[in-house]
Amino acid sequence: MSERGLNTVSFAGHVATSSQFKNLYAEGMGLVEETATYLDGPGRQAAKVLPRMASVLYAAESMRLTTRLMQMASWLLLQRAVNNGEMTRDQVLSEKSKVRLDGFNVDRAAPGWNDLPESFRDLVERSLRLQNRVALLDREMYRPQETQPFVPDNQNSVQAQLSLLQTAFSNT
Repeated sequence: MSERGLNTVSFAGHVATSSQFKNLYAEGMGLVEETATYLDGPGRQAAKVLPRMASVLYAAESMRLTTRLMQMASWLLLQRAVNNGEMTRDQVLSEKSKVRLDGFNVDRAAPGWNDLPESFRDLVERSLRLQNRVALLDREMYRPQETQPFVPDNQNSVQAQLSLLQTAFSNT
């Protein structure tokens, strides 16, 4: 019998071309559009009647929100470009270095947070969840080659997680 884990499937390398990526892309671009519509319409109106602390927080958080979404949209567009053959992986790596997928976190304990419109807070929360998913996918797809151990062709970067799953299910 072969060594445990040798027949694992590479997920990260294939996700960017899968229907899963297409769904993530649609979700990300949809959230960008939804946020822009909100900030230009209902959000602008809601911001006018906020208490002073909440108004200042709204301005800061809306800038963080739009920055977060633009960074994710840039990453998604780069992945789509490489999937469509419009860019090489090396070109994407060069451009991707300009994209920031971490940070832009939210202080939910900040004075005025609970005074912010619920629909705005919902957009912020959804953008944070999407940011986490995109950052995880990015780490899996673009780990520095020099830090990865040599892995035979039939193994991949998620082998450790799959082995944990196999171990967990074999004990049930």
